[in-house]
Amino acid sequence: MSLTSIMNIATSGLQTAQAQLRVTSDNIANVNTAGYVRKVVDQTSAVTQGRGAGVDAARVRLATDRFLQAAGMAAKSDAARETVRYELYDQIQTQFGDPSGNGGFFADIDKLFASYATLAESPTSSAARQDTVYKTQALFNEAAGIAAQIQSARQEADGRLQSAIETVNPLLEQIDTLNKTISAGSIINQDVTGAQNAQQTLINELSKYMDVKIEQRPNGGVTVRTGTGMTLVGDGHATLSYQAAGTVDATTAFADIMITEPNGTRWPLLDGVSSGEIRGLIDLRDTDAPKAAARLGELTAKLADEMNRAHNAHSSVPAPASLNGRNTGQSLENALTGFTGRTTISAVNSAGVVQGSATIVFSGATMTINGIAADPTTFLATLNAQLGGTATATFSDGRLRLEGQGGNGVAVADDAATPSAKGGRGFSHWFGLNDLVSTTTPTFYETGLTLASQHGFDPGESLTFRIGSETGSRLRDVTVAVPAGTGTMGELLTALNDPVTGMGRYGAFSLDAAGALSFRAYDGGTTMSIVKDATTQAPSGLSMSQLFGLGGTGATRAGAYSVRSDIQQDPGKLALSQFNLSAAAGTAALSKNDGRGGLALADAGKKNVNFAAAGGMGAATKTVSAYAADFAGDIGAKASAAKTRSETAEALAKEAESRRSSAEAVNMDEELVNMTTFQQAYNASARLIQASKDMYDTLIGILR
Repeated sequence: MSLTSIMNIATSGLQTAQAQLRVTSDNIANVNTAGYVRKVVDQTSAVTQGRGAGVDAARVRLATDRFLQAAGMAAKSDAARETVRYELYDQIQTQFGDPSGNGGFFADIDKLFASYATLAESPTSSAARQDTVYKTQALFNEAAGIAAQIQSARQEADGRLQSAIETVNPLLEQIDTLNKTISAGSIINQDVTGAQNAQQTLINELSKYMDVKIEQRPNGGVTVRTGTGMTLVGDGHATLSYQAAGTVDATTAFADIMITEPNGTRWPLLDGVSSGEIRGLIDLRDTDAPKAAARLGELTAKLADEMNRAHNAHSSVPAPASLNGRNTGQSLENALTGFTGRTTISAVNSAGVVQGSATIVFSGATMTINGIAADPTTFLATLNAQLGGTATATFSDGRLRLEGQGGNGVAVADDAATPSAKGGRGFSHWFGLNDLVSTTTPTFYETGLTLASQHGFDPGESLTFRIGSETGSRLRDVTVAVPAGTGTMGELLTALNDPVTGMGRYGAFSLDAAGALSFRAYDGGTTMSIVKDATTQAPSGLSMSQLFGLGGTGATRAGAYSVRSDIQQDPGKLALSQFNLSAAAGTAALSKNDGRGGLALADAGKKNVNFAAAGGMGAATKTVSAYAADFAGDIGAKASAAKTRSETAEALAKEAESRRSSAEAVNMDEELVNMTTFQQAYNASARLIQASKDMYDTLIGILR
């Protein structure tokens, strides 16, 4: 071996040791830098003509473990998803209060029923009446407040979605810029580990917002895709776009989050994202919160309906001067069709003595009034004639109104043996003549309409539905127009279910025996919501979605109730007395000391009610109190499950990060050993150079 070869070997060793020491110094300097991946020099032996020719520093790379990297990012995405989901759902659960305690919404329902039981014992007590009316209004105010907070949580989630998108776009741009830097450096064999470390930090941050997959590019840099393969960064970077809805309520239709890939292809992002903060916000906004809102709406509606059932079956003393019904959303002809049984409308004086009455016997589409035959078209005229001027009945804008004349009050009472009934509600209850709790929208959606009934919407008016996928992205918006024809519900149902111009490709609408309109998707993961409702029914003025509770309309009911204004002003108008249909002529049919109406209101939570499917809960028959208890348990269980998922995901993320860190991060002990080793290697190479120099000097001396 020549002295020149020895010098070359020593020089290569010196240079390689320098490179190793430089990398070791960088590692030690970044020991506390979050996300820093230690550098490693790949050292190879140089061979010339089969002989060792020294050592080369082939390249400087990051000590990245691809499997641990993927596991760590996946765990981080899951943790971000579950954490934000729990954070916002906990805000919702907190509004209901502790379901196991004596306070909170569910406990207040039981307290309200107890208050009416107490009132029944002293029906003449003004203080007891005032207290009970106050508690009733407070409970419905509480329900409205919770409903508003649920929508507030959805609005917060929607706003944070836009913020997330605005954060992700710069991340993608910076990752793409570093791709170019890494590729250019790799071509000329530069050390690009600094850029790679910066890029990996950005990718780690990106994985907080969505699940991502990383592929190494042959020319340096990475390709970043979503979990399902949408390209985020490759030959260029993707751009995400989204506009938050602003003010959010239960019927809000949200825009799609769109991704424009580097090649210009545009997709709904949610089809490609299954984890991360973005998915967690979507889960809360579009699934968790709407389910809670829907169940709250159903509970509040049935609570109001059962209290109104009890209140309509009784009367105040003296009887009210007028009874103003709810907006039924129907013509009088439609509203009267389908009743059975007997009810009596009476005009009574201030002492409760009957001055005139009309007993109505219903039989499907016809009836008799005091034995006089009538039908829906002659109902008002016949009724007014039989009341003989002691009271009058009118109907306008979907509302029935009874008004006493000559200082009389009005009371309605069903026959005990064969009470009037339509859709499970008596005459006064169905028309809402003496409701305790009032609302501007329908409380129940059992309209009583049949396929032959007139729907009341004008031809050409339209309703736009949105069909959503299981992932939450929009599949299609479908606009259905009210058809021309005779105006029957059967024709409307046919138009809604048309496979070309209607919803027939995605599911089917049906009208049940009680007149409730419902939609069932063919695919269990498909969702239906309302984007725009441009329909108005005559004579009620209600839209189709309001009349039938389509889309998220049912959830709006929780914020729509209040105790009737005249009862709030005068609690003496609480209907606590039961009208005596058997009272002898000239004797009072109502008594101030009668508290049976209070007992009926107290028992309103104990009667079986048909609850519609809402918020993931199937249709069921149970008491209001039982439904409230189940709802309380469900809210608590979901909050607990969300907390457990969040804590578990956080623990897994920490464990994954710990394992990744142990493999990729800087270990001071290891780096100090490396520094000592490479210093010794440097010294050895230097000594070899010195020895070669000495040998040169000796040879030159011999020649002299």
